[in-house]
Amino acid sequence: MYIEMKHVNKNFGDYEAAKDVNFGVEQGKLVALLGPSGSGKTTILRMIAGLEQQDSGDVVIEGNVVNDVPAGERGIGFVFQNYALFRYMTVYENIAFGLRVQKKGKKEIHKRVMELVSLVGLEGLEKRYPDQLSGGQRQRVAFARAIAPNPQLLLLDEPFAAIDAKVRKELRSWLKQMIAKVGITSIFVTHDQEEAVEVADEIIIVNEGKLEQMGTPIEIYKKPKTSFVAQFIGTSSVIEDFCGFKGFEKVPRGSQAILRPEFVEAFKSDNEKFKSLIPAAEEGVIQKISFRGSYLELTLLVNGIQLTTNRSLERRPVEVGENMCVLVYRAYILEEDDAHIYKNQQLKGVDIESL
Repeated sequence: MYIEMKHVNKNFGDYEAAKDVNFGVEQGKLVALLGPSGSGKTTILRMIAGLEQQDSGDVVIEGNVVNDVPAGERGIGFVFQNYALFRYMTVYENIAFGLRVQKKGKKEIHKRVMELVSLVGLEGLEKRYPDQLSGGQRQRVAFARAIAPNPQLLLLDEPFAAIDAKVRKELRSWLKQMIAKVGITSIFVTHDQEEAVEVADEIIIVNEGKLEQMGTPIEIYKKPKTSFVAQFIGTSSVIEDFCGFKGFEKVPRGSQAILRPEFVEAFKSDNEKFKSLIPAAEEGVIQKISFRGSYLELTLLVNGIQLTTNRSLERRPVEVGENMCVLVYRAYILEEDDAHIYKNQQLKGVDIESL
């Protein structure tokens, strides 16, 4: 592993920001530290950078324990949430700052700065000051400044938080492309799961200072290992007394379950495509229809419980108050901190995905 945290703990008074945190990141990977506000993700990032000192445990970079190595000597580039650009320095001077600290020659500095100006698409803006730039442009300057000294690791704390939604989407793709071009191992903090899934090669999910799960976006979405991950990733409904649903009468563990919209299918009883599934379906009523751009989100009342499912715009229109057959064909059953996938027992041998 290129970077590792080994049994790292950090307290701020009574608050446990990191509880026995262990993980490793391979060289060249772009990894997201994902979790809700106050989960400890930024503290973990700052301990890697050397901006916070852990109470116990080791931070290892390229096989070397760096616990006692000052932040400025760890070979790390850091992009802060507010970019922390120098207000009275131009774009050129901001990017050149780290190179001047390294006492590089003027020709070398000029060559490197102009390479980065071109790389991040800021040609012609070298003489502008931060307050003359857009949020997206400032983010690009901060990125270029962080990688100018050729760090071995890049850390980014909520890099898109200060940017409006439209520009944020564009910058996600841009950041992924830039990091792939420079080939630098990178870790970024975010509380936005869509952002993490879209940008990261791997995701580390943190909650209350504890590492819940690490894996690729697909692994984490399809195979959550803990109840927190099952609830945090994706859109889900937490259901109590789930055993009353058809096909789930004999759930072996727990009575609480998590349902995602893709685990639920709603159809009319006269739909020939789904007619054979009616015996396994519940009766439901549409309570709410929300337009989500490329699909409709239906909220249904089933057995006194609200469920959601997504419906293609290509299917026949439905209305609030319509009766529907509602098929629940999969669920995450929760047992203390664990989450287990459980399939509707009345659908054995039926390939729902092919319908």
